[in-house]
Amino acid sequence: MEKNTGIDMVQDHIRYDILAQDALRGVIRKVLSEVAATGSLPGDHHFFITFLTQAPGVRISQHLKAKYPEQMTIVVQHQFWELKVFDGYFEIGLSFSDKPEKLTVPFASVRGFYDPSVNFELEFDVAAVEENAGAEITAYPEQQTAEVQVVSVENADTEAKPAGGASIVSLDSFRKKN
Repeated sequence: MEKNTGIDMVQDHIRYDILAQDALRGVIRKVLSEVAATGSLPGDHHFFITFLTQAPGVRISQHLKAKYPEQMTIVVQHQFWELKVFDGYFEIGLSFSDKPEKLTVPFASVRGFYDPSVNFELEFDVAAVEENAGAEITAYPEQQTAEVQVVSVENADTEAKPAGGASIVSLDSFRKKN
């Protein structure tokens, strides 16, 4: 019979995993707030933001929901307008096939944020609204992961390397296993 040390019985009542995700979403909020304040992106920065289209609070046109029933990736680069950032969500105007659209995206629905100019990436584990058997559809195919990851920020003076070459630190390694 194995001796119970009590270590396995510890429960995280603080929920550090949720606090860490909220803090990392704060990075996205801060970056978008600065872009909204200036009206443009600094230097060569631009963003790929992937979010669940069926998540609570997401507002996109029926056309976009039909085209991207589970998730989509938007690019914030040269042509965007009316970027407004709030505590829990952001609003942005973008053009899809030369048709202007206004999107409302809660930060809690964001699965990924990537700035290829400096090879910086955040990925989040976001629970799907429903368990759908179909494959996920994205505007730009990309690697999908199931945990929060912080990918290293490369030196801006060096050439950006493909995301596969970046170091990944998974917050799962710090979580207690039940």
